[in-house]
Amino acid sequence: MAVKSRKESKHPGRLAFSFRRHMHERFIEMLLFMAALCSVLIMLAIVIMLVKESYVFFQHVSIWDFLTDTEWTPLFDNAHYGILPLVSGTVVSSMVALTVALPLGTIIAIYLSEFAPFAVREIAKPFLELLGGVPTIVYGYFALLFVTPLLQVFFPELPGFNLLSAGLVMGIMIIPYVSSMTEDAMRAVPMNLREGSYAMGATRFQTAIRVVMPAAFSGIAAAYILGISRAVGETMVVAIAAGMQPNLTWNPAEPAATITAYIVQVSLGDLPHGSIGYQTIFAAGLTLLLITLAFNIIGHILRKRYREIY
Repeated sequence: MAVKSRKESKHPGRLAFSFRRHMHERFIEMLLFMAALCSVLIMLAIVIMLVKESYVFFQHVSIWDFLTDTEWTPLFDNAHYGILPLVSGTVVSSMVALTVALPLGTIIAIYLSEFAPFAVREIAKPFLELLGGVPTIVYGYFALLFVTPLLQVFFPELPGFNLLSAGLVMGIMIIPYVSSMTEDAMRAVPMNLREGSYAMGATRFQTAIRVVMPAAFSGIAAAYILGISRAVGETMVVAIAAGMQPNLTWNPAEPAATITAYIVQVSLGDLPHGSIGYQTIFAAGLTLLLITLAFNIIGHILRKRYREIY
């Protein structure tokens, strides 16, 4: 013990430095914990706010009518509060967007990760990220003034406002998110997996499809979920190009309104705060949150099952 005390007395600065480093690490850990806790608390606050305001709405409108009525006219004298027209518009526009974004985003990611030369990758990826930084209102006017007239050349009966052009432009807008995250996930796959595949005689395409993509499926699924959430929550493109007409239809060639477009319409301030018409935006927002949650749960289940298989 005496020898240990003499050693400690010879190097007091070393022990003090270790203590300060430990306290510094604890402080950093606390900051990181507070940042994570802050995100959770914000999400809880959003959910509580939506549930609280939606409860006031459902005191006047039954949940059954809200889920089954095929008309959404809360601003008319003969008001109807069926959410199905808004849900159909949201689903149709999102499906059109995902039909464009997921295949093209995946193909771009495969090329950039497995085939593109370094110089091409360094030029193409910043341009993709720049495409994702364009304001959504610019995409909306692009859909209305360019894509819709172009589609009317091939489909003369297509109306000026429709879900098809809005969905196509939404898909173009989502491509950078899907391709960038998918490419990052594929490049994170260890090189020895590729080398092992090449040693077995596989081509670069076979390696990309049968080795790299299954190994990177977790990141690819996250990219797809982000793309789906981005499509479901898009506002300005559908508000400008889709028509903002609550119409129960599954035909993308017709005008319709989405949940987000209706929320923007009501939030302009024409309705008094606290009225039943104003409370509809919270019920619609809660519905949108539940739809997004359902997509995330499905993605988590698929990712977990895929991990079990591979």
